[in-house]
This record gives sequence, C-alpha cells and structure tokens, in this order.
Amino acid sequence: QEVPGNCLGDEWKGHIFRITGGNKKQGFLMKQGVLLSYRVRLLLADSHSCYHTHHTERKRKGENDIPGMKDNVLPNRLGPKRATKIRSFFNLGKEDDVWKDVVRRGVKSAKKEDAKPYTKAPKIQRLVTPLRLQRRRHLHSLKHRRIEHQKEQKAEFEALLSKRVAEKKAKVAAIKAAHKTAA
Repeated sequence: QEVPGNCLGDEWKGHIFRITGGNKKQGFLMKQGVLLSYRVRLLLADSHSCYHTHHTERKRKGENDIPGMKDNVLPNRLGPKRATKIRSFFNLGKEDDVWKDVVRRGVKSAKKEDAKPYTKAPKIQRLVTPLRLQRRRHLHSLKHRRIEHQKEQKAEFEALLSKRVAEKKAKVAAIKAAHKTAA
C-alpha cells in the first residue's frame, strides 16, 4: 500500500511511502498476509518481504530534501589505529614519527564541569619500536643458544654411545678369546 507524504506535512511533499511491514519491539515481524492476531514463527526465504530488515529502505526522490538526512556531514570520530594504516592515511615514510600524526579526540570530564578538556589518542598497534627490536633479538639469541646446546648434548651423547659400543665390542671379543683358549 503506497501512501503520499503530503498528509504527514509540507516537508514530506512529493515523497511516496510504501508500508511493507516492520518489526515490533520484541523483534517479531509485521508481515502482510499473516491473518492471525497472535505471534507466529514464519519460515522465510530471501525472496519474501521482511526477510532482511536492512533491505526494506527504499530510495525516493522528492521535491525537497528531508532536513537532517543529507545536509550535515559528521567527521569521523576515530582515526586509524594500526601504524601502517596511519602512515598510508597521512602519506608518511618509514622514518617519520607516527605518534605525531595520530588522530586525537577532545574529551571533557563528565564528573567535573570546571575541568580542563584534554585529548585522547589510541595505542598504536604493530609499531616497530627499539624495545620490540631488542625483544626480537633476544628471542632470536635464545633460540640459537638452545640449538647450540642441543648440538653439544647430541655430540656428547654420540661420543658416549660410541664409547659404550666400543666397550661392548671389546667385552665380546674378550669372551670369544676366552672361549677359544678354553677349547
């Protein structure tokens, strides 16, 4: 059912509204064709109406624009948080300081009305700092130390094994020699 917007006021003049359904406060659909006074569960496909609630809006061109719909443009409240995205947003190089160009937002204290306003900035993620490089070098050296220690232990174990095998061979040879002399 299509309704002209003139009956709602002069600012809606030229707009045509179509009542297709909607949602009640609890999330149940108000769909045309359901002739029951109580709530029912419907099995809907994507071709049915009321399937996607965010697809129910229809774009209409009227004689005049609706106030507050397109005339005021709000800036983004938050900027990028990741270091590489900040660099691409402000066209920075690798040697430039990212902390200087991070998007800060002004905050006024809600508890104290006479408090001085201050700014907040996000903690920059994936930022390569000297501490991070030091930590990476430390972990790398630990890994190499572990590998060297394992190599040393393996060499010691192989030496011990070869010594024991030689002792066993000598013992077997001594037993064989004893049997030969006895026979």
